[in-house]
Amino acid sequence: MSDLAVRTFGLTKRFGSQTVVDAIDLAVPHGAVYGFLGPNGSGKTTTIRMLLGLVSPTAGGVELFGAGMPRSAPDVLPAVGSLVEGPAFHPYLSGRANLARLDAANRTADPGTARTRVDAALDRVGLLAAATKRYRAYSLGMRQRLAIAASLLTPKDLLILDEPTNGLDPQGTREVRQLVGSLAEDGTTVLVSSHLLSEVEQTCSHLGVMHVGKLVAQGSSAELRSRGADEATVETEQPGQAARVMRELGLTGVHTTRSTATGQLGQVAPEKVVAACVHAGVAVVGFRVARPTLEDLFVSLTGEGFDVSG
Repeated sequence: MSDLAVRTFGLTKRFGSQTVVDAIDLAVPHGAVYGFLGPNGSGKTTTIRMLLGLVSPTAGGVELFGAGMPRSAPDVLPAVGSLVEGPAFHPYLSGRANLARLDAANRTADPGTARTRVDAALDRVGLLAAATKRYRAYSLGMRQRLAIAASLLTPKDLLILDEPTNGLDPQGTREVRQLVGSLAEDGTTVLVSSHLLSEVEQTCSHLGVMHVGKLVAQGSSAELRSRGADEATVETEQPGQAARVMRELGLTGVHTTRSTATGQLGQVAPEKVVAACVHAGVAVVGFRVARPTLEDLFVSLTGEGFDVSG
């Protein structure tokens, strides 16, 4: 078996003359929480649909657990749960009744243990106490959790979630985030697409960044963060002189405000900045070093801003 839960090679989708997904090579390790990042319209949902066999690629291929898709779909997909573009349930039925209907449609499931499976899935997402409440009375967060419960009626090795916190209030967002974390702790590989950096930053061990159909960066969160240079900021009443010292040391991108001078350290040790400023007669009031944020990374890769409101 491959050491990757998800692998694509040259995966491409064109609609007429428009290339929506352009030759991407995804690599999602077993046990990872993989944040699939990109603004709306960047090709994330189309990619997910190709992973699940809902859309045929124009070129390239997909492997799930080392097995080629869609050839191995009957063997592989029972171990894959998914939530794509929001949940859809009968509003007049309870949460339990909705899941029971979905479970009954599974020809491989034993009808005699249906109640056990349904209640286990509800308990897994924290909805067992609300099992008899009608779906129309569920909050947005509860509805998203019920959708995830539907994908967990049978054991899953891979969970693919497309914008699971879309439209949720802060409480609903926290509920889904905690659920994703607990699933990952139990060994489930989770691929979660999102345009909200604040959520991805708190939950994901690995990242892939999409931009106009291309996968522009991929790797562990730590690896991608390390691509950017740390920034040093000197707080002083002499920002011009501090900026001159920083440039002489080799810092790049140096800029000033009325009370600070900031520049990218590169290979320069932070302590050298303070020592050089003091030696040059600059009165240093404060000093700090900042690591690049995911937003900084995204802007450097695409030249665009990003929704970081969470």
